[in-house]
Amino acid sequence: MAHINEVVWLDILACVRDRQPGLIRGWFGQLKPRGLSGGVLQIASANPGQRRYLQTHCVGAFVEAAQSVTGRLISVAFESPNQTPPSLEAERADPFSTPAASDAWGLRLNAEYTFDNFVVGPCNRMAQASCIAICQSPGNGYNPLFVYGSAGLGKTHLLQAVCHRVLDEDPGQRIVYLSCESFVNHFVEAVEKGAVHGFRHRYRHADMLLIDDVQFLARGDHTRDEFFHTFNSLYQEQKQIVLTADCSPTDIPHLEERMISRFKWGLVARVDSPCLETRLAILQKKLRQRGLDVPRDAVLNIASTVRSNSRELEGALNRIQSLAQLESRPIDLALTQKALNQDAAPEFRSVRVPDIMGLLTSRYGIKLSDLTGRKRSRSIVLPRQVGMYLARRFTQHSLAEIGGFFGGRDHSTVLHANRLVDGKRNADQEFRARLDEMEDALRRAP
Repeated sequence: MAHINEVVWLDILACVRDRQPGLIRGWFGQLKPRGLSGGVLQIASANPGQRRYLQTHCVGAFVEAAQSVTGRLISVAFESPNQTPPSLEAERADPFSTPAASDAWGLRLNAEYTFDNFVVGPCNRMAQASCIAICQSPGNGYNPLFVYGSAGLGKTHLLQAVCHRVLDEDPGQRIVYLSCESFVNHFVEAVEKGAVHGFRHRYRHADMLLIDDVQFLARGDHTRDEFFHTFNSLYQEQKQIVLTADCSPTDIPHLEERMISRFKWGLVARVDSPCLETRLAILQKKLRQRGLDVPRDAVLNIASTVRSNSRELEGALNRIQSLAQLESRPIDLALTQKALNQDAAPEFRSVRVPDIMGLLTSRYGIKLSDLTGRKRSRSIVLPRQVGMYLARRFTQHSLAEIGGFFGGRDHSTVLHANRLVDGKRNADQEFRARLDEMEDALRRAP
């Protein structure tokens, strides 16, 4: 077996880090090259958990890096102490056995779903901070952690980021991460096969249980009972539980009070739709990952047009990039408008808070003194909140400055107004249409 020079090995690691930064883990420095034999580079990891991660996510990256650095057509193989032969490993792949370290049953981890790749804004800051906190002290802080919000807002990203962070610190952790639908299906399968004992043993001996879309738990009585006892068992052992849903615990239909109360024992964190600044940050990060240089007015157009979540932003970028490649032209404002099916529009202009106030008084039929006064009637409060929302989207003023324009209100009032208007925009199509019309009027006004 040929020896691998240390300099060559460090170059391989550097190449992986440069080309696939999302794959990098803190323990990569522990990896050791065993040598090169038969065109295969043998790489030793410290434990089976590390080897499973490498085998699942990193084979292609290491092969590409090794070939680039050495200039030879070689492949890679990962090994670990006390490695189980593949044949025995397949025999032991019993879906109702105790989970092995880092075993993500039902769903594989996405290497890109890490905290480093998560864009933080006012809409998700509490949820992100809570997830980081439980990684530092699993089972001792927010237990359970319940994160809820509409689809596409990053709940799954946060769950997988927790898995990555915990496994970075301790690859030996027994983590069970899956969707609620998979949990239900596995329980039904266990009942049919008479393997309920194995099912319980697997789940109740996990160090951490993370379940996505737990609102689907309400479908089956027996499944709810099984989850209830699994939850109690893990909680009593101070094992960390993390759950996500598209609504708060109290809004999950047909869920028993005993489960609602348990879901609220720890911390319930809401994820809201991203504000304009957060959407801009998400777009900038995705553009950097793709190596795209896009003018700011085009980026602003995308962020202003696609408002709901990061998935739709990703889809918009895909359409724009495909059109640019198809027409062999750079990405600019005109191309983004064409890809997003927009009519040609004038350049974005500078919007002032007085412009917004004038628009509101016209659209809602209220006085300027009402917007800046202390009246709390709904006919005044909603236009005032819309004004704060538009001021945050279209001006560079700080939260405190915006609050000052609207009667000396503090920054928390402005944040609250933005959350309320964003939520109403997502839930009420008529309100969304009215808000879109006002935004277009602000952009087009002379």
